[in-house]
Amino acid sequence: MEVKRYLILLLVASLLFVARADDDDEEEDEGEEEGDGVMVLTNDNFDDTIAANENVLVEFYAPWCGHCKQLAPEYAAAAKQLIKNEPPVLLAKVDATQESELGERFEISGYPTLKFFKGGVVSDYEGPRETQGIVNYMEERASPDWKPPADVVVTVTTDTFQDFIDSADLVLLEFYAPWCGHCKKLAPEYEKAAKRLAAIDEPIPLGKVDATVETELATRFGVTGYPTMKMFRKGRDSDYNGERDVSGIINYMIKQQGEASKLKHTTKEVRHYMLKDQITIMGFFDNINDPLLRVYMDAANDLREDFTFGHSVSKDVREEYKVNPKSVVVFIPARFYTKYEPKWHIFKMEDDATPEDVQKFIQDHKHPLVGQYTSEQEKHYKNRRPLCLVFYAVDWSFDHRDATELWRKRVASVAAANKDILFAIADEDDNKRLISEFRLEESGEELNIGCYDSKNRRYKLDDMEEWDDDDVEDFLKKFRKGKLPQIIKSQKVPKKQTGPVVTVVGNSFKDIVMDPTKDVLIELYAPWCGHCKSLEPKYAELAKRFKKEKNLVIAKMDATANEAPEAYRVGGFPTIYWAPANNKENPVQYDRQREVDDFEKFIKEKATVSFGKELKEEL
Repeated sequence: MEVKRYLILLLVASLLFVARADDDDEEEDEGEEEGDGVMVLTNDNFDDTIAANENVLVEFYAPWCGHCKQLAPEYAAAAKQLIKNEPPVLLAKVDATQESELGERFEISGYPTLKFFKGGVVSDYEGPRETQGIVNYMEERASPDWKPPADVVVTVTTDTFQDFIDSADLVLLEFYAPWCGHCKKLAPEYEKAAKRLAAIDEPIPLGKVDATVETELATRFGVTGYPTMKMFRKGRDSDYNGERDVSGIINYMIKQQGEASKLKHTTKEVRHYMLKDQITIMGFFDNINDPLLRVYMDAANDLREDFTFGHSVSKDVREEYKVNPKSVVVFIPARFYTKYEPKWHIFKMEDDATPEDVQKFIQDHKHPLVGQYTSEQEKHYKNRRPLCLVFYAVDWSFDHRDATELWRKRVASVAAANKDILFAIADEDDNKRLISEFRLEESGEELNIGCYDSKNRRYKLDDMEEWDDDDVEDFLKKFRKGKLPQIIKSQKVPKKQTGPVVTVVGNSFKDIVMDPTKDVLIELYAPWCGHCKSLEPKYAELAKRFKKEKNLVIAKMDATANEAPEAYRVGGFPTIYWAPANNKENPVQYDRQREVDDFEKFIKEKATVSFGKELKEEL
């Protein structure tokens, strides 16, 4: 009997334990951490929690994040206070490394990121990150009377466009599409920047145009993609070329304020304004109200990021430089003077001159006969081809400038006889990337030459024991005629192929992909690319399906370590091209689903020498 009673008691205790455990599980399911007061949200309970609570502050965190760990005790203390607030405020957190869907949904890119929800509407949390600051910030927003501040970004329509651009000397306008993902990502950054720029001493208004509605306005300003951002300075438009985050927008726009060209009163001021290693542009006028001065100023404002501009209305300054009024002068830096070119170039402005006329003159004369290629000047050389760079130890310090200038003068004598090619000297230590691209790392010579042709292909002059004008001229002659071996970025050519997919490198691209007798599908990938890794087994399966097809090659190339021809440009990873036999210069980019059957269908549609007559008739 005692045994029976003991067993019954044991059974009851077991049932009570199970029930207690179930209650604990339910509490965990509700998401609140024991003794913390911060609710844990997941993809499963997130929307229900937000819907059930009028005021919610959510922290998106990563377990390894130091700032998140530092915030945790402050956040938990605030949670305990705010849950007692009237109305209550719920504090919650999401492990964004586990709940990746929520992280993507709210575009979380850093930790911790805090967002608050009022009536289900989300806003960025921009308050303090200590207990009392969090409490004060959220108590204010939890009040039934609190409403989010109105957007500072002005919504612009065709009817209000002129009023907006006339509202300040400098404004910024975004053309967007409501469905555009990049526009959605930009929106909060743009709004924050607008708030900051509205509060500076000379406010800069930011506006936005729905280009899908205001189509006439979008067409007028050549909008073909979203978002497109345009600046308007005194009503004249120009492209926005800054970053697209808060600090980037703010910094760029503040730098755009005021006129790019600075007024210089004396010759001494002008001389001190001249740059040592870059051209300086000066406008000379006889009075400050000359309409052509405004034309010059507009040209300068458009190019303010690239060049240094000044202007003067002093007669003494004009006489010093022997120029007439209404002249724009491009001054070559004194260190780059040669006997083969003028010290400065003069553009005489006619009454109908436009800012574009001035800009073209500057662009046409921005390079000395032999200037210096530096990281700061790279943007000016980027699109100038053909271009020959002469690498040596360029040093303008007092002890070494004579040697630097001696070599530059020798280069200038060759450049003067070959003006169809732009020449520049380049310090070999400052340009190790280019030295590597031209395969000059192993050169033991004091001076080396590497050239880009009109198609941006690279060539180098074989080592010279000493400078010889005839050797350089012979090299340039072969360079013009395309009779030099091209320098190609390449890994070693594999000794043998392993696996069904053919491995291509830069030096084997011509033999394999450009083979005019074969159809080729070539994948240009990056080893670190997740999409490329996902594609790998499917691509291998595709190659296995066609391994008996002798006129078809399924190939791949690591585009980070090897170079492909210009027609096979990589836009992202992976980029896949179809190179049909007998038409290798016009490859077709693959833009369909990346499943084996989709690849197979595409190949059979595009095949030119692959497969038999029966398949063609079937298709």
